[in-house]
Amino acid sequence: MIRVLAILLAVIAAPAFAENVSTAPAAILRGLDKVDGSLTDMEMATGESRDYGRLQITLGECRYPEGNPSGNAYAHLTIREGDAEAPIFAGWMIAKTPALNALDHARYDVWVLRCKTE
Repeated sequence: MIRVLAILLAVIAAPAFAENVSTAPAAILRGLDKVDGSLTDMEMATGESRDYGRLQITLGECRYPEGNPSGNAYAHLTIREGDAEAPIFAGWMIAKTPALNALDHARYDVWVLRCKTE
């Protein structure tokens, strides 16, 4: 009974935790080549695709808390390897918790650092 009540309260309270967001025209991503240990920062505009090693990264959108551009960024990325049609990653990455929804690749890591508003 208590468990059902806790779940019910969590569902009812969920909209209260929703955050208003703004959309940025660009994002800053960071890539790690695990073989040579090199880091690469990439500034990408919304809709832009960029090659990083054998990966092709496409930024769909970057969002940040309304009125706080330096706050936690959320970027929608599509990542393909080589000429493959099926992406190896497609979804939202969150700057403060990159491991929550991470790219799973043997050689490369890619994560979002922040949205770029200018």
